[in-house]
Amino acid sequence: MGSEGVKKPRILCLHGFRTSGHILKTQLHKWPQSVHDHLDLVFLDAPFPCQGKSDVEGIFDPPYYEWFQFNEEFTEYTNFDECVQYIEDYMIKHGPFDGLLGFSQGAVLSAALTGLQEKGEALTKVPKVKFIIIISGAKFKSSLIMEKAYSSPISCPSLHFLGETDFLRPYGTELLESCIKPMIIHHPKGHTIPRLEPFVNHPPLPPIIRALLETSEAKENPSPSSPPPSPGPQRCRCFLFPVSFSSSSSPGSSARRFHLRWLLGTEPRRGRN
Repeated sequence: MGSEGVKKPRILCLHGFRTSGHILKTQLHKWPQSVHDHLDLVFLDAPFPCQGKSDVEGIFDPPYYEWFQFNEEFTEYTNFDECVQYIEDYMIKHGPFDGLLGFSQGAVLSAALTGLQEKGEALTKVPKVKFIIIISGAKFKSSLIMEKAYSSPISCPSLHFLGETDFLRPYGTELLESCIKPMIIHHPKGHTIPRLEPFVNHPPLPPIIRALLETSEAKENPSPSSPPPSPGPQRCRCFLFPVSFSSSSSPGSSARRFHLRWLLGTEPRRGRN
């Protein structure tokens, strides 16, 4: 339960490539305690031990894990089905979970899992994921996975962190086009989890996550007069925080984007997703 007796959203957190649940937990310690106090974060290690050098060696201690393996073109994936089953088994045993949070490879996986679940292709034995938080995400490039996960827009409410210098930024932007009304937070850093300390007294994430939950509930119980949703970063619901925000347009969209001033954080060395 939260500090005001409200049940905290329970979120399953999926780490990046060749790291671990403990490492992701450490990375999220950048976020102030006032944010953590409102969230129930659960960290899971990927099912496969690291099969090569980790880009976080010398920064974080081993062991390191990976969710699946892939070729250099990111078009073929090994052990993907086993990974999905592993996550579903964990959700059955330790759930229910309200949402998924993923960073890098974990973010790619989180978005695809919700798309697959909505099509009845994965996570069929657990409750529907109510929201996703995508930090440095992208889409799978495998045609087989793309046909299943993104064949129709992902309607699960989503919050996307996009770093201005992140090498995955173009691919994270592409993912937005496969989501219905995604909420987008921009930060000036790269492939990293940005800090939130400037807003320790006014944490933006808990209210945003509550709004995602409300959106999910409204989607499950739509008004008869509600128009059908459309894909892409449409104009998002606006929240007033002691941070600056502005409307930003891109071809075919009119997204409400939040611009936050982040304190500088240590970025891990650039590596594969």
